[in-house]
Amino acid sequence: MSSSIVDPKDPRFDVLKGSRNLRWPSAANEYASSVEICDSVERAAEALQRAVNSGKRPTVRSGGHCYEDFVVNNPNGTILDLSLLTASRLPGDEGRFRIAAGQCLGDAYTDLYKRYNVTVPAGTCYTVGAGGHISGGGYGLLSRLHGLTVDLLSAVDILTVEANGKVVARRVDKKNDPHLFRACRGAGGGNFGLITGFLFDKLPPAPTEVINAGVSFAWAEMTEDRFVSIILKYGNYWETRGKDPDTWGLFSVLNLSHSSSREFGVSLQFCNPDGTCNDLGVVNEFLGLFDECTPNPGAPATVSDRVIPAHASLSQPCGTEKRPMQKRVWIEATVGGGHGDRRTRAKYKSAYMKRNFSVAEAKCIYRYLKTKVPGVDLSGFVFAIDSYGGATNKAALAQETSAPQRASIMKLQYQSYWQNQQDDAGRLQWLKDFYTELYSGPKIEKAVAGTPYPGEYYEGCYINYPDVDMLAYKFWPQLYYGAGDLYPFLQDVKRRYDPNNVFHHAMSVRA
Repeated sequence: MSSSIVDPKDPRFDVLKGSRNLRWPSAANEYASSVEICDSVERAAEALQRAVNSGKRPTVRSGGHCYEDFVVNNPNGTILDLSLLTASRLPGDEGRFRIAAGQCLGDAYTDLYKRYNVTVPAGTCYTVGAGGHISGGGYGLLSRLHGLTVDLLSAVDILTVEANGKVVARRVDKKNDPHLFRACRGAGGGNFGLITGFLFDKLPPAPTEVINAGVSFAWAEMTEDRFVSIILKYGNYWETRGKDPDTWGLFSVLNLSHSSSREFGVSLQFCNPDGTCNDLGVVNEFLGLFDECTPNPGAPATVSDRVIPAHASLSQPCGTEKRPMQKRVWIEATVGGGHGDRRTRAKYKSAYMKRNFSVAEAKCIYRYLKTKVPGVDLSGFVFAIDSYGGATNKAALAQETSAPQRASIMKLQYQSYWQNQQDDAGRLQWLKDFYTELYSGPKIEKAVAGTPYPGEYYEGCYINYPDVDMLAYKFWPQLYYGAGDLYPFLQDVKRRYDPNNVFHHAMSVRA
């Protein structure tokens, strides 16, 4: 039987030491010295204690989708791999629903549906690990209908390290270590301890059926005026009609590609609040917004309605055939794509929006998507504009969780994927310039220019889409945790439960 400790002498080490993002680690001396496979809570506690005793920095990996180098860049440290920690029931759970930290979201959806006919409003990528995803908030296709995953959390199982170096297993909830419980509900992974499981007293029933549909637009036929019209119609819907409860079962993504690709499009998934698709008025109304955004005004936009299998992605390009919409029976959330499941080089940025785009912002986006950089292929860029709001925007939940963004209508993710290391500089600079210029217009105060600082128009960034470029701003914690008292609260939790700063990375909470 192979050892659970994988070191450089082990043939598995070359694979397990690395990241899905081929940019990390960027040098041979940045690799961890070992990887420990933790397939149970007991093994995780033993591995963490071993790391602490030996003075090694422990980093924790569930699905391995961290957008920056917070896990695998760990010189002389050890990676605690929780990907086999997947038990859906443990002694003491007392009838609660459990999602283990190592479970992939796709497996969690399937397990909850087949065993109990319930679901969680978590993310769209099948292979993302629950540990990092849920601790950072957990947003997905059903969040407008049911809220963030952390909004539904009842308890968290976590291993912390005392000042004397002793590993302690805790089950935290609203009565037991309530401050730590709140911190685990949205502040992000790698901050306070090693989370092994999430417990829920109650979860929403899985929809009985959903509709998938989309509208595609060809770049070859795109003008600036048409592009601006599409952007503004999309954003205006979420700022106005999308706030009405009968639309909360509608989740949509406007996926803007670079113009070097063939097309871009709007994709959606929908079910009525009762979990059926008996009334499709909301879908038809939404798709009708884009009827005038065609090369021939007045002609209907190209609509494609697809039954999407479990491994497919909501963000895949829409088709070009027009045919009647079809229902499908709900089995699990539509999952896959969007997080670099293939091993590529990648960079990400994010922003929350409280208001629609301005014309100037839409034109800025158009200009950058049409830009050609000599010697740099930008075809792997996707600017995903997700619908937000609905049940996520219950203001009181900002005080119960550590997910402060409770007033946004859209959530933006900038995603750039490429293969060749020689493209790094050009790719990174183009994306940085794009982001900085977009958030340097007249809406932005000079002191916070270059960022979507929380205010009238924006609500900062998403901690599950970390971006170390934001460290250049002294106010970076406020971008992720809001301009109120949440970050000082998290600092107090850090001092109490991780006094030796055992768990840390470039963007972890600073005590």
